[in-house]
Amino acid sequence: MLAASLAAFAALCLLRRTPMADALVYRAEGAAVVHGTDLYGFTVTEWHLPATYPPFAAVLFVPLAWLPLPLLKAAFVAGNVALLAVLVRLSCRLAGLPTRLPALCAATALALWLEPVFQTVLFGQINLAVACLILWDLTRPPGAPGKGIALGIAAGVKLTPAVFVAYLLLRGRRREAATALAAFAGTVLLGALALPAASVDFWTRRLYETGRVGKVWIVDNQSLQGLIARLLGDPAPGPLWAAPALAVAAAGLCLARRARTDRQGVLVTALTALLISPISWSHHWVWCVPLIAVLYAEHGPRPAAATAAVFAARTLWLVPHQGDLDLHLPWWQQPFASPYPLLGLVLLVQLSARSSSASTIR
Repeated sequence: MLAASLAAFAALCLLRRTPMADALVYRAEGAAVVHGTDLYGFTVTEWHLPATYPPFAAVLFVPLAWLPLPLLKAAFVAGNVALLAVLVRLSCRLAGLPTRLPALCAATALALWLEPVFQTVLFGQINLAVACLILWDLTRPPGAPGKGIALGIAAGVKLTPAVFVAYLLLRGRRREAATALAAFAGTVLLGALALPAASVDFWTRRLYETGRVGKVWIVDNQSLQGLIARLLGDPAPGPLWAAPALAVAAAGLCLARRARTDRQGVLVTALTALLISPISWSHHWVWCVPLIAVLYAEHGPRPAAATAAVFAARTLWLVPHQGDLDLHLPWWQQPFASPYPLLGLVLLVQLSARSSSASTIR
């Protein structure tokens, strides 16, 4: 299954001549560090994509600047497939499922075709690497040496993993949270030492330019803000998004603190981060892999299969989305345009109802 899946994916990449736009941005960031050019002043590819990550990430991307383009693409495909297998393994560890080699290979073969994973590999993204860092760290035994460092490094690369530090604090794991914060501070310091001007530019200016990342209302954005923008037909929902986002953040973190198990707490935190982030591209939802594993472990194959179907259906790409058509969708197309945030909200509501029922029984 794994060999057939990889062969089909490789054939599709060759037929579509995949540009791997995000990998090209990372390569350009590494080149900017090597040549001393303005890290946040360039755009690459036909879509004019800029650098959006902290300077520390650009330092990590330096080796990419020395790779020829065909080798760069091959390395990203091979690396992401290997990381997907690692993520499946870590997801099973989170869910408490056994991981025999045949099952691991079969699950990896199937997971490759989940839309967030597929898009991550197709674009040459680093979502799988970030998710693996976080899950590896959070599923290590309590008191493991240096637990929290990998989480801090992940936050130093992509910022949004910092919400897991709040999760650790809410669960009373202060030592791990402090270690993660120290590791994150170390990434900021390393970035400032290597690229002082770029660091000042990012932390005082670029960090707050959300429009620099992309348009919030397009179907690619599967966050709560994207859902609300498309629902209202408003490209900048502003307070109409901020208030629900704050409510979801508060509810999600409260549920994470009260979660019966770490597996539930970790997933609730991940869903909360994806929902409240101003932009959560569809490929950011690679957390669907541990979500499916936990649903399978706790509720059996049917809920897991139904969730997998949502992430494999690609309904967001079936609705009209050229130009500004995303803002003019009829009501019946809205669920198809925003499947991931709707699923995330449903899961949070269900968990909240179960938590309330358990409290009443006690």
